[in-house]
Amino acid sequence: MKWQRRGDKGTKLLDSALISAPKTYITPPSYICGMKIRLSQIAHARSGDKGDAANCGVIAFKEEWYPILRDHLTAERVQEYFAGMCHGTVERYEMPNLWAVNFLLPNILGGGGTVSLKLDAQGKTVASAMLLMVLDVPDDALASV
Repeated sequence: MKWQRRGDKGTKLLDSALISAPKTYITPPSYICGMKIRLSQIAHARSGDKGDAANCGVIAFKEEWYPILRDHLTAERVQEYFAGMCHGTVERYEMPNLWAVNFLLPNILGGGGTVSLKLDAQGKTVASAMLLMVLDVPDDALASV
């Protein structure tokens, strides 16, 4: 079956297999074991604004990867990572039933969506920035990865 967006003249048809392909997760390569792991290799994230604070949820792709988030993605580590941008104490909330941790980063949006002159006044890029973080993870933590 071929798909074409309505109203597009002269567009190429897309193969339905490209659209309905199941999402696959990349297993971190073995050479990173016991060293460093980029957060985007084991999790995805969403963020947004809560007034002048950004709210960022980080969700493990697999249940067995949640302990890595729980043990190594601490509020202190996030505070250090966003130093100079986040002017307050980062709060962390654990959600083991969702394989997730949620962070509240206060005073990071320059006043919030309606008054901030920042390019990202709603904090949507905080999640992308968070996923670029590199964690130091010991061998035993990556045994199930």
